[in-house]
Amino acid sequence: MKFRLALLAAAIAAGSAHAQPSDKFRGLDRDGDGFLSKSELSHISGYDRALAEADDNRDGRLNADEFVKAEAIHDRHSVGKVIADSVLTAKVKAALLRERGIKSSDVNVESSQGRVLLSGFVDSEDQKRRAVRVASRVDGVKEVRDGLNVR
Repeated sequence: MKFRLALLAAAIAAGSAHAQPSDKFRGLDRDGDGFLSKSELSHISGYDRALAEADDNRDGRLNADEFVKAEAIHDRHSVGKVIADSVLTAKVKAALLRERGIKSSDVNVESSQGRVLLSGFVDSEDQKRRAVRVASRVDGVKEVRDGLNVR
């Protein structure tokens, strides 16, 4: 009896050394081979990098353990992008605040991957041009879209 309990405990310990595939993993594993290939992950934006970093044995695919790691890497990169967009928005807002003659409280700023959208209201065409020019000079801005309206 003690021997069977010890054998059972050893089997449980050995089985818990590897992650069981999650529902998400099983859903992505279209060919059912127990691994996720680059093609099975290609529809998830930005997952190439996570796959490359998490592929510990460098076989070009992820097992359930590596997938857990890849998910964490992908989430970390996604959060980093959101933070970068927030920082860029704040930098553009600050630049507009420093610019005299622009009522920046009436100008909305949204950022995504270096692209900035200005919307809201200004008092003149000159203020509109200046707001776009100020935003385009902020470090990290790749493109400025003008959605400003003159009152």
